[in-house]
Amino acid sequence: MCLFSREHPSLTLSEAAELAGLTRATARRILLTLEHLGYVKSNGRRFTPTAKLLSIGYAYLSSLDLWEVAEPYMEELAERTGESCSASILDGPEIVYVARVPSKRVMAIALSVGSRLPAHATSMGRVLLANLPADELDIYFRTSRREQLTARTVVDDATLRDLLDKIRCRGWALVDQELEMGVRSIAAPIRDLRGNVLAALNVSTHAGRVTVEEMERDFLPHLLNAAKLIGERVTVR
Repeated sequence: MCLFSREHPSLTLSEAAELAGLTRATARRILLTLEHLGYVKSNGRRFTPTAKLLSIGYAYLSSLDLWEVAEPYMEELAERTGESCSASILDGPEIVYVARVPSKRVMAIALSVGSRLPAHATSMGRVLLANLPADELDIYFRTSRREQLTARTVVDDATLRDLLDKIRCRGWALVDQELEMGVRSIAAPIRDLRGNVLAALNVSTHAGRVTVEEMERDFLPHLLNAAKLIGERVTVR
């Protein structure tokens, strides 16, 4: 897996074999095994690492380089809002945290890079689900097991699909105490210049500290701007 790097974020079978000093047949067997295990995925001729690698190391972060690009913008967003700021990607029915700037408050939400949460009950998860191709979203609904985490958690297919449609249209998501009582978060997609969603960015807070109205009025403009700037930087690197 060390073959993947900033210079080689994706590889063809021939490139992998050459870099590893292996025959094409051996490289093919290894890549297909890793794909079966969920550590890489293929799109036509090219193989790329998946977020599952976060469970065994930081190879995924090294190839994506999201943290290095996002860090200053996330720190500024956390400073402006006084709350925690995170970035994540979708891995099956869950989101995986790939970057995080925690709040300086004593009672901060304890999450870190590599943390996994159910996509259906999180603002970042809903942003990422809303931007999936229709066939992939259908697969998610057929195969995911959506747990009722609080009395507010939306698990019904029709209701959740309707919410995702609205999120797709307006370009952001706000989740109010569906993951855990007392936790509110607002998220927006990080897009490249072609409009492809690279990751999701959020600000999370305690419900007793910031109202839904205040999140939309005071946090959302800064969140959207940070997501836009990060997307532009990732694209040009």
